[in-house]
Amino acid sequence: MSQDLVQVIAEKKQGLNAVIMAHFYQLPEIQDVADFVGDSLQLAKQAAETDAQVIVFCGVGFMAESAKILNPHKTVILPDIQAGCPMADMADANALREMKQQHPDAVVVSYVNTSAEVKAESYICCTSANAVQVVNSIPENKEIIFVPDKNLGAFIESQTGRKMILWEGCCPVHDALTSSQLEEQMRIHPGVKVAVHPECPPEITRMADVVRSTAGILEYVRHSPEQEFIIGTEEGFLYTLQKACPKKKFYLARAGFRCPDMKYITLNKLNEALNHIQYQTEVREDIRSKAYQALERMLTIK
Repeated sequence: MSQDLVQVIAEKKQGLNAVIMAHFYQLPEIQDVADFVGDSLQLAKQAAETDAQVIVFCGVGFMAESAKILNPHKTVILPDIQAGCPMADMADANALREMKQQHPDAVVVSYVNTSAEVKAESYICCTSANAVQVVNSIPENKEIIFVPDKNLGAFIESQTGRKMILWEGCCPVHDALTSSQLEEQMRIHPGVKVAVHPECPPEITRMADVVRSTAGILEYVRHSPEQEFIIGTEEGFLYTLQKACPKKKFYLARAGFRCPDMKYITLNKLNEALNHIQYQTEVREDIRSKAYQALERMLTIK
């Protein structure tokens, strides 16, 4: 890492009254220069509370959109506009409107990994950290449409006993983890605890000792007396875990557990974004105001 570039970024950030937010899956050097590193729920809360005038979001497009939805009068920058989310792309507002017409009394719960347009068509959003609480907050006599991750939806069903109408979407990176791959790691590391993200397929979550969001896994690992863990989520998170628990050992549940979109943002791109205030995220006000309500409802869930 270039310390000179890190210093330049720090000075530009201060001059702009900017805050840098980074997801756990970002490159190590991006995590190191960020003011806040967290999962989607933690970052959404920080975005809602920040006093900074410029929010630089080191993540993917839907995260920057969420920050803009919560902060319409602030400048929100995504340092690389290529950084998208294949799962978010699997749900579109027109198709959701059609589904709502088929189920007119249903409540739409949309994963935060969706576009602003989909959030605007939703009653409430959720993240993997609070999805169970969000679904439990909806009256039992209400039908629920859950968009777009069928794997997270199946996990919520297993935890709440609520049957939902699940969208046919998934995270291609988590969904690619197979039981044979996990079994191989369990064979190589016998007796080691398995912690996975709920975006993994149901057969994987059933095999795991712990199924939580990234922040939840971090909390579990920190407080666990165990010294070794098999981790079923994106490889960037291992840097976070190792930094937090340097004496513990972590093994990925499969080789190549990598989200290309989370790796687009580099220090050079971050520096350029600050230098030119480029790649500003905008959300149309008629969409933003509706999406805001769905996010705001989520943020009130304890």
